[in-house]
Amino acid sequence: MPVIFVGHGSPMNALNNSKASVMWKKTGEALKKPKAILAISAHWYVNKTFIQSSSNPTQIYDMYGFPDELYKINYPVKGDMKLTERVLDLLGQDVSVNNDWGIDHGTWSVLVHMFPDADIPIVQMSIDKTKSLEEHYTLGKKLAQLREEGFLILASGNIVHNLRKLDPDIEGRKETVEFDNWIKESILSFNIKNVVNHFKHPDSAFAVPTPDHYIPLIYALAASDSLDKIDIFNNYYELGSISMTSYIFNSIN
Repeated sequence: MPVIFVGHGSPMNALNNSKASVMWKKTGEALKKPKAILAISAHWYVNKTFIQSSSNPTQIYDMYGFPDELYKINYPVKGDMKLTERVLDLLGQDVSVNNDWGIDHGTWSVLVHMFPDADIPIVQMSIDKTKSLEEHYTLGKKLAQLREEGFLILASGNIVHNLRKLDPDIEGRKETVEFDNWIKESILSFNIKNVVNHFKHPDSAFAVPTPDHYIPLIYALAASDSLDKIDIFNNYYELGSISMTSYIFNSIN
């Protein structure tokens, strides 16, 4: 299976026929159906790495101030204990089971378009805010084996995500475009050091004021392989300081 990093942007993409949602739909139609999906969302950002084991995970509406119709979207999915057990096996003492969370909008706002029938089991994994990017990369490498077993890894965040610098009058600020392009060049050349050590770019503080939305990219890159074919989609910007740029890492074997 491939690994996908998706820039999810606004929760309104779940409702709207946007550029992003159109591509999510096309991506889902082009994919071989996975056994289940391991979702790593920017919005389950806690002090430990958790994995869900619920057979019926709750859909979480973890966003505020949006139209009522957004909170009426129903994406009822099952869990998958086999996937949960594989993550526990692969990560060992670095992960534990926790069902306090559910399937948040970083996951369902994308999958409602990518797999609209909600017929693929989903297990969500948290992001441990106490770990370094290097440690997240190490965990992601351990998860790569799941690809060989028919599981899709979906990492959802945004490479540039600065809500304090939003500007409805422009698509992408200079800082947004330059940082996103630098990361893009680094990914295409498999320069992992640049992506992990993003702070060395002069626009890093602007692009990544907090690491929550950036870390899913680290997991996707870690689970990829230097021989993967890399497809870029939704290569555009929103509101000045949000990058929607997304990647599919496809095995060529």
